[in-house]
Amino acid sequence: MRIRIIDAFTDRPFSGNPAGVCLLDGDTWPDDARMRQVAAELNLSETAFARPLPPGGDADWGLRWFTPAVEVDLCGHATLATAHALRSDGLLRESGEDAGGGVRFATRSGVLTAQAAPDGGLTLDFPASPVVPVPVPAGTAEALGAAVTAAYGTGPLGDLLVEVADERTVRALEPDLAAVARLETRGVVVTAAAEDPAAAHDFVSRFFGPAVGVPEDPVTGSAHTALAPLWSARLGRSDLTGLQVSPRSGVVRTRLRSDRVLLSGHAVTVLDGVLRV
Repeated sequence: MRIRIIDAFTDRPFSGNPAGVCLLDGDTWPDDARMRQVAAELNLSETAFARPLPPGGDADWGLRWFTPAVEVDLCGHATLATAHALRSDGLLRESGEDAGGGVRFATRSGVLTAQAAPDGGLTLDFPASPVVPVPVPAGTAEALGAAVTAAYGTGPLGDLLVEVADERTVRALEPDLAAVARLETRGVVVTAAAEDPAAAHDFVSRFFGPAVGVPEDPVTGSAHTALAPLWSARLGRSDLTGLQVSPRSGVVRTRLRSDRVLLSGHAVTVLDGVLRV
């Protein structure tokens, strides 16, 4: 099994969000236990497994994502990393000289597409996660170590999205991860508007998911399917730039299109090897 580690939502190695990518050449999945073992061994926030599908169907590749602890329904950065691996191997479908190649993935969240741009970037087409105001769950502020100004449910995404006072608060968070894990949610997305209106980004965020084996995710594409609707409505623009201010940091460009969100970014391969057992 060939394994790559690819840094997603960045154009520099050792930044953005590293994902494991395993492109399979068989017509069946390995045992689930085997994929969980590989994901646990890599110990990254997500490891993606992809296998080619028969031609003529709705999708080109099947795609599954595993944290070190569980299989998940949606992951942005590992999808971007998988598309980057396919492009590196010359396996993207042709889709027009100006647009670059494209690929369709069959996933737990339906068919997701990735489009390659001539500048080396990639754009994912994901379902938008509608945000609905909810009462701040008890213990949230204490778990994060900061006051919460608003909270939102994210529907099928399953995360709690909370807003805090400002960008400096987001950057300074040192949450009690054990307490975060006790909240009844897949993960907690913390966000605020950009402190400087002239900055290259419109909003900032961080993501904590200890309940699914991810203490802090460096750059979370799936969270931006909820962040984009929230901030596009707030700022009155469909095209925005999100900066995830984890220690590794990364940039996600979002475009809201009705009930879909386009997530754009770059990726860099930092390791390419073979599993020997």
